[in-house]
Amino acid sequence: MIGRCLSCILAVAMMLIAVAPAFAGGRATQMWRCELDDDATEELVIKSAQKWLAAARKVKGGENLEAYVYFPVAVNNNGESDMIFMISAPNFKEWGEFWDGYADSAAAKLDEENEDMISPTDSGLWESIKVEVAK
Repeated sequence: MIGRCLSCILAVAMMLIAVAPAFAGGRATQMWRCELDDDATEELVIKSAQKWLAAARKVKGGENLEAYVYFPVAVNNNGESDMIFMISAPNFKEWGEFWDGYADSAAAKLDEENEDMISPTDSGLWESIKVEVAK
């Protein structure tokens, strides 16, 4: 009984996760925690990110992507990551179009080229809502 109930709850949760992006009003934002090779410098990482973003913007849905590289300055618990790479699309529709065409893109090939220097350890897709001061 509990097993079936748990299965139903998980099924509903998965459906909600699947349809939530269609109703989301914020930006689609994905963040990767990454480890860097010992020879990687901030300058090399930034140049790689710039090259990747230029290629990603040529993929349908990626035209309006933004990218950020975060290097820790003062962090309480950063785990084994040396940096965070974040990309953001204006909405989940563009995000979906981008990921649909990503696998065969030049940006995906750059991922392979950079895997010796930058190794993602985990990632998460978030809905970003810009906070404004209420009037």
